[in-house]
Amino acid sequence: MPTYQQTLDWLFSQLPMYQRTGGANYKIDLQKTLGMMAALGHPEKKLKYFHVAGTNGKGSTSHMLASVLQEAGYKTGLYTSPHLIDFRERIKVNGVEISEAFIVDFVQQNKVMFQDLELSFFEMTVGLALCYFASEKADVVVLEVGMGGRLDSTNVVVPEVSVITNIGLDHQKFLGSTLSEIAIEKAGIIKSNVPVVIGETQEEIRNIFLAKAKELNSEISYAEQEIQESFETDLKGSYQKKNTKAAVLALRKQSTFPVSEEQIKHGLLNVVKNTGLLGRWQILQGLPTLICDTGHNLEGVSEVVSQLRQTEFERLHLVWGMVDDKNVADVLGLLPKATYYFTQASIPRALNVDELQAEAANLGLNGEGFPKVHLAVKAALANADKYDLVFVGGSTFVVADLLEYWYR
Repeated sequence: MPTYQQTLDWLFSQLPMYQRTGGANYKIDLQKTLGMMAALGHPEKKLKYFHVAGTNGKGSTSHMLASVLQEAGYKTGLYTSPHLIDFRERIKVNGVEISEAFIVDFVQQNKVMFQDLELSFFEMTVGLALCYFASEKADVVVLEVGMGGRLDSTNVVVPEVSVITNIGLDHQKFLGSTLSEIAIEKAGIIKSNVPVVIGETQEEIRNIFLAKAKELNSEISYAEQEIQESFETDLKGSYQKKNTKAAVLALRKQSTFPVSEEQIKHGLLNVVKNTGLLGRWQILQGLPTLICDTGHNLEGVSEVVSQLRQTEFERLHLVWGMVDDKNVADVLGLLPKATYYFTQASIPRALNVDELQAEAANLGLNGEGFPKVHLAVKAALANADKYDLVFVGGSTFVVADLLEYWYR
């Protein structure tokens, strides 16, 4: 029997080429996922779901939903991606990660079928998650879309409610170059006669969601318009206000899993405790303060910069790295004056630190380059005074490298 690490190594070796390199050979549909579900005995039909898509905020919103459902006493599965430290973060029941033994056994039992169907890492992981949740007899599963929606491997389920947090320019190589094209892909999770909640009203794409909802006879609701109250949450960052409204409206628009207002309140205040969410305006230490956040595209970085402006500190130190399929110049153009420490994450898609430095210098952002994230963080902390702020971000994978270094 292979070890857990050997099993993970094999799974990750099945990452499609487009994910490793950022663009090549992106050809995907749901046929392989549907074939896998049939071979696994259709676990997707044994569960009930909240399905969450969007460019930004879908991870936070998914964790909020899971936390509230747990507070209400439901045995709650949670599937999210990517992970930051351990693969098992992707698959949890009531905040507890899937066991290593289940992963090893599942892959061993189904490896031949996976290879026969030529499944990708993502497709296999969805199959693993749904089989695990079915084996655990979860009452409800909060299922986060990986990328897009229409052709995402998670889009083989019929949920109690669909949630689309917002639409931004991200993954353009795969989803389209305009907000409208991307919105069409995200709208693909809307199902016949299933209510859909839109987290952020964007007038330029509103008609796309309205038309899809009308075509499928699905009630469509807008969180910003319908939720007037404010909700406190333990997830820091002012940008979480939109996510709380989307989560609350989604809970209210379905009737299969009743929750009280008190359970909503407690669930939103205990997201980290209940679900173990990492990397969202996460404060790792004080004096000097060290904060990380996974915001990585135009909209996400804009929210991060807004939050930085609301934060008190003497000097700002920014540890920054990106992947090579983002609009680098536009994102860098949002960043404030600071002392910069440029770096790159330990994945093939990471933008080379020398290229990042050169792009930043063109915009008047100058700083030293570091080949590894932890080296950049060490330098920033060494240079920071007591009341300074060290912020680490630009990529989910930069934050992942930081947390792996921080907690090991």
